[in-house]
Amino acid sequence: MDTEDHKALRQTVSALGNRHGRPHDPARLWSDAGTLGYLGVNLPEEYGGGGGGISELSIVLEELGAAGCPLLMLVVSPAICGTVIARFGTDAQKQHWLPALADGSRLMAFGITEPDAGSNSHRITTTARRDEDTGDWILTGRKVFISGVDVADATLIVGRTEDARTGRLKPCLFIVPRDAPGFTRHPIDMELDAAEKQFELTLDDVRLPADALVGDEDAGLLQLFAGLNPERIMTAAFAIGMGRYALAKAVEYARDRQVWNTPIGAHQAIAHPLAQAHIDLQLARLMMQKAARLYDTGDDMGAGEAANMAKYAAGEACVKAVDQAVHTLGGNGLTREFGLASLITAARVARIAPVSREMILNYVSHQTLGLPKSY
Repeated sequence: MDTEDHKALRQTVSALGNRHGRPHDPARLWSDAGTLGYLGVNLPEEYGGGGGGISELSIVLEELGAAGCPLLMLVVSPAICGTVIARFGTDAQKQHWLPALADGSRLMAFGITEPDAGSNSHRITTTARRDEDTGDWILTGRKVFISGVDVADATLIVGRTEDARTGRLKPCLFIVPRDAPGFTRHPIDMELDAAEKQFELTLDDVRLPADALVGDEDAGLLQLFAGLNPERIMTAAFAIGMGRYALAKAVEYARDRQVWNTPIGAHQAIAHPLAQAHIDLQLARLMMQKAARLYDTGDDMGAGEAANMAKYAAGEACVKAVDQAVHTLGGNGLTREFGLASLITAARVARIAPVSREMILNYVSHQTLGLPKSY
């Protein structure tokens, strides 16, 4: 259940979202949310944040989504990148990035996905090697489906370095400025209608100073998953907000639309699927809140399981809610006037990214149920 502070946060963010509505200007909304302190609610107070956690940031994204104006970069900039830098960054990195991420004056993208690695982070081929003469890092590799690189001031890139003791490659995170020589981006032609664009990145011997490395070179895997759990929780918030928006539109229509002098919402064939969609969204929200609470209290292991479950449940609930909303409106559900048809494609994002529902089922079957791996 929400605390009184959380209820107040929901109300104020909802008011902001409703002022902007759908369609909206994402840049203006981002600026307003930053000015009001919502973008950095999860970041430390000493760096201009709200001193809260992913619990609070997920509320911000959910309520903006429920108002029809979700900000996908909330998943990336403050949730993933801000969290990783706050937990593991150097003092200089924190001073340079966190206040700007908190007020929205700077954005950071996150680059992990690769053409041939898919969900297998152990197959990442982007490599980082040391220049023994200067101490610089030199990065080479490719990334795909990286959101918002065109508006981001830097990208937190997941690369791999060679362990001097074992010779094996280990993951590490690097801050790559958008104008770094050899760092190029190419837009991916998407049918998905979203404000945040997708890009393929090429790193061609990108030279970075030694202090571009975030945290400890030997703790890269821990740092990586410190960002991935918030990503799953925030994706759940994104999906729940979208599902709530679609459901609210359908409920309003079902109340007002009359056939033979009776509102269509009076018929159980219309009412029951909408009720079920509401139940599924509320159940997903409970799991999301559990995951956020576990993460904020430092239980990374427990948060990993709950975050995966929350992302799965929210993705499924969102797709069903959007589909039922469109179906409730019939032909009107496909018109631009009612603004639901574009959500059919957008809703599937929560099933696919940042990890597919099948990989989550793999995780639960292996890690939770103790069943043997199929791969």
